[in-house]
Amino acid sequence: MRGQVRHKPEIWDAAGPILFLGNSITYSGQYVAMTESLLLTSHPKKSPIFCNLGLPSETVSGLSEPNHADGKFPRPCLFDRLDHVLDKIKPEVVFVCYGMNDGIYLPFDSSRFEAYKVGILRLHERLQKAEIKRIIWLTPPVHDDLRLRTAGYNQVLDRYADWLMAEAVKNSWEIIDLHFPMKGYLEQQIKVDSTFKLATDGVHPGTLGHWLMAKAIIAHLLPKMVLEPTWDEQLSRYAKLERLYPLVLKRQTIMKDAWLTHTGHKRPGMTKGLPMAQAYRLYQEIKSKIADL
Repeated sequence: MRGQVRHKPEIWDAAGPILFLGNSITYSGQYVAMTESLLLTSHPKKSPIFCNLGLPSETVSGLSEPNHADGKFPRPCLFDRLDHVLDKIKPEVVFVCYGMNDGIYLPFDSSRFEAYKVGILRLHERLQKAEIKRIIWLTPPVHDDLRLRTAGYNQVLDRYADWLMAEAVKNSWEIIDLHFPMKGYLEQQIKVDSTFKLATDGVHPGTLGHWLMAKAIIAHLLPKMVLEPTWDEQLSRYAKLERLYPLVLKRQTIMKDAWLTHTGHKRPGMTKGLPMAQAYRLYQEIKSKIADL
């Protein structure tokens, strides 16, 4: 599903950073790097900065299981760091992908659902206050229960995604549905092979799952671009993409830890990023390599 209003600037014309907010799936970064790579393929003379600030375990609901991470720490909440992120990154465009952790992997509960809705609305208000020029909401990816498959916790995410899309229609928000296309793809593959998985742990997609996410985003942003069934096929279709993508992924991997350390967060166990001056030097070196492709 697409939003009802298309806002400027176009992604590739953004003068300010393009920020991705989310949890561990976003932090993993493949779908973000795929998206950036294809935009560079389509518009090679454009080079907006893609900032991946996904944080593993994070929610917008502020909820956490009593024994999360074996009791080591509660789930971090986006609002503990959001002001610092917006103040230091100063994004022009923001992609938002939450929901997977917000039901905390338990059966549907109306109070947890309400906390998720309150968090989303609070986030939208804060992004508007920051005068973000383009906000793009992403429904949560599919959850694949190891026993119940899409009939498990994914049913909670069905309701969260339905609500987010209805809210987008009501308020003319721009939205890209990742959830139901991924669910449909997974269920179709299971009919052919009952052992098929997009995520071996049920939560974190592999390369194919990230490609399904990136495909939905690119189809929304660049509807005329030809998109192949798999990422390997996509790499083969476009000249230079096979050399471009590893550089983009490497650049994002360096920068995401630098940005997370620079902006601050409360989650233990994260890799300490490089100082920003050093990280930007490496960013520019990789940018030069990309320009030479």
